[in-house]
Amino acid sequence: MDLRRDVFQAIADPTRRTILSLIALQAMTPGVIASNFDSTRQTISKHIQILTECELLQQRQEGREIYYHLNPQKMKEIADWLQPFHQLWDDRFRRLDTLLKNQKTKKK
Repeated sequence: MDLRRDVFQAIADPTRRTILSLIALQAMTPGVIASNFDSTRQTISKHIQILTECELLQQRQEGREIYYHLNPQKMKEIADWLQPFHQLWDDRFRRLDTLLKNQKTKKK
């Protein structure tokens, strides 16, 4: 049985979120990615592997170098899944703001 990693488990790790942030700016080699961390290169390679398995990163071979870049379609899937929750919290904060303003007005 081939188990796929869950994308939300992958982005739950702060190191992997940092890798995604770095690569969002430009494609990078594993060595360049690793140079941004105090962890071993092997540890960072494992994080890159997990992100690649989840299809958050894609790789491109250029000569002897492998460059990793962000997969915008997969990131959009995450954003689309989160959108209803974003709207829910916006509505709740808007109602709270209205309630607080009404309370302030009543005190005057």
